[in-house]
Amino acid sequence: MNVRELAVPDAYVLDLVPHGDSRGRFTEWYRADVLAEAVGHPLTLAQANHSVSARGVLRGVHFALVPPGQAKYVYCPSGRVLDVVVDVRVDSPTFGTVDAVELDSEHPRAVYLAEGLGHAFVALEDHTSVTYLVSSGYSPGREFGVHPMDPDLALPWPAGVEFELSAKDTAAPTLADARDQGLLPTMAQCTARYEQLRAAAAR
Repeated sequence: MNVRELAVPDAYVLDLVPHGDSRGRFTEWYRADVLAEAVGHPLTLAQANHSVSARGVLRGVHFALVPPGQAKYVYCPSGRVLDVVVDVRVDSPTFGTVDAVELDSEHPRAVYLAEGLGHAFVALEDHTSVTYLVSSGYSPGREFGVHPMDPDLALPWPAGVEFELSAKDTAAPTLADARDQGLLPTMAQCTARYEQLRAAAAR
């Protein structure tokens, strides 16, 4: 399993190793030890989510306030998505930086993003499944979004796709407006949270 950091710091892509024969295929899609070595602490598992989307369904950009925030480990067992990570941490040196990874069932990969980062994906095929592990449970009062079509972010959505957004995502503010409204986590909050998690792992 190969792990590398994305252009957004504290986000990683993991190239998984499928094992197959005439019976089919087997993939270790999550290894706690491998992820902990890369990140510096284990991923606390509080909830597991599974979505099924038609082609063009776009979910995000979502993030949770820190602390505690919500780290995510994202995997696509069926179909194909473009998975996008956005640095929404105010005062981050890479604030507004974006990176994208295609996840599909034929070339298995996973994406990890730390607390405080924004996440979105678009389904590129019908009946696409996305499964993700998260470090904290759903808390509606602490979860917000940025509009995925924010022209200043210019997220790398593919051409020729008719996008479908939820009402909540359609009404989400731009990144600049979210910052002005005080909705975004700060880099200081996120750094303190990461240090807290690493210190707990070292005990």
